[in-house]
Amino acid sequence: MSPDRAVLRRAIERGETEGGSVEFKERLTKNLHLADGRRESLAAQLRHRVLSGDGEATYVVGVTDDGGIAGIAPAEFSESMDVLSLLAEEAGAHIEEVQTWGVEDGHADTDSDGTEGGLVGVATVTEGTVMTDDEHIVVGTAGHVDHGKSTLVGSLVTGEADDGQGGTRSFLDVQPHEIERGLSADLSYGVYGFDGEGPVRMDNPHRKGDRARVVEEADRLVSFVDTVGHEPWLRTTIRGLVGQKLDYGLLTVAADDGPTKTTREHLGILLATELPTMVAITKADLVEETRLREVEREVERLLRDVDKTPLRVERHGIDAAIEEISETVVPVVTTSAVTTEGLDALDELFERLPKTAGTTETDQFRMYVDRTYSVTGVGAVASGTIQSGEVEAGDELLLGPMQDGRFCEVEVRSIEMHYHRVDEASAGRIVGIALKGVSEAAIKRGMVLLPREADPDPVREFEAEVMVLNHPTRIGSGYEPVVHLETVSEAAAFYPDGGQLLPGDSGNARVRFKFRPYLVEEGQRFVFREGSSKGVGTVTDVTGVE
Repeated sequence: MSPDRAVLRRAIERGETEGGSVEFKERLTKNLHLADGRRESLAAQLRHRVLSGDGEATYVVGVTDDGGIAGIAPAEFSESMDVLSLLAEEAGAHIEEVQTWGVEDGHADTDSDGTEGGLVGVATVTEGTVMTDDEHIVVGTAGHVDHGKSTLVGSLVTGEADDGQGGTRSFLDVQPHEIERGLSADLSYGVYGFDGEGPVRMDNPHRKGDRARVVEEADRLVSFVDTVGHEPWLRTTIRGLVGQKLDYGLLTVAADDGPTKTTREHLGILLATELPTMVAITKADLVEETRLREVEREVERLLRDVDKTPLRVERHGIDAAIEEISETVVPVVTTSAVTTEGLDALDELFERLPKTAGTTETDQFRMYVDRTYSVTGVGAVASGTIQSGEVEAGDELLLGPMQDGRFCEVEVRSIEMHYHRVDEASAGRIVGIALKGVSEAAIKRGMVLLPREADPDPVREFEAEVMVLNHPTRIGSGYEPVVHLETVSEAAAFYPDGGQLLPGDSGNARVRFKFRPYLVEEGQRFVFREGSSKGVGTVTDVTGVE
């Protein structure tokens, strides 16, 4: 028996006893189990199970009262988890982890998706409510390949020194196909936090429940959106930096290499999006003092070349960095993941830096879709960063635009943040939202989720003010770069006023998406790139165009 199925076997063997922490349920329904009187009774029962298990209860769903494997339809299982989540919230607890198995001929089968024989699942319910504090900052990381970006983040989220071979980098290498239960919001490849006593780190980053523990225990959360350092995948890096609701940028420069062409590309993207940015000089343990000082001066020159003021944290202190960091001032920290030099300074910065992206909970809910996938027992999942407003399980939303510009009606089955199931989420949170009423194949990156009462007006064209940062000759009418706006990555044709724009020029242009419409709003900033050419722009008008 595989380890996963062993979890189910042990739960059933322990059995449902009067004073135990295991509860068997064939299914839970909103109409029956959330009715007046019944809800309070079941919440009290759940509280009893949690206390009996010293803060943790096990709910086996899809089984009979005597533990026989019955299996229920995926939609029924999803509804059961929604009901269990609401009961847990009322009992001062939360669902920490859910594992599911398909059922074939009365037996749990790890290879089955449950579409024919149904599903059986084990939900771990843990004492304590989810984090509701808005102290959550999102940091986008960038830097040339092999400049220690992922290794640095791995050491931050674990508190472990690197082995000199990039060992802590493996803590961030989570692929979509590894997601085997529940929802996921793994746009953030690393997460840690702080409570009143200091950092709250991951003990075992390879255990998905450990991320949920960090979310539960931390009063302040730091999420990292880790981008790609290879030049051929710059498009992916742009999407990571432009498409998320980031608070800060973190650019890494290796002391044994110094700033490279890719370093300059990534810095340009960070600064073009007006994101407050800091620079971490990594791998300080690999070079002599004279080389380290030389690289520090190179970084300072690089920043001054783009009209930014470097602020050496070692020289001016944490207080100055927190007070001065802005679109024009860039703090610089020298670090080593091997010796842990500079990591305490980064910890203090991340603990104290204010949120900059804004938490506009009072505005209408909006989330641009960045990734999609399908989860057994849950269905289609759309993940991304909530741009504004709030969303709750059970909300009715619009998803689109589709190829023809229409929006379809969907319902929020459930929400998860860093493998931690939540009943609601607000602006700035990176979440996975399970949707009812749409297939995973129909959801595309660049689509947006909005309230049912919204009246969106998607467009194929918009007017923009653009600046050409780099181009070998000139930009003429019909120029077709890729436009990165929110999570949209789409080829678009540019038609500048006057017929052309030269490198360094700013001007107005009409921009037309090549393949499909998107929801575009005035004031949104975007990056465009084609080959070695790149530029930035701001949407100025979406009216009067198709």
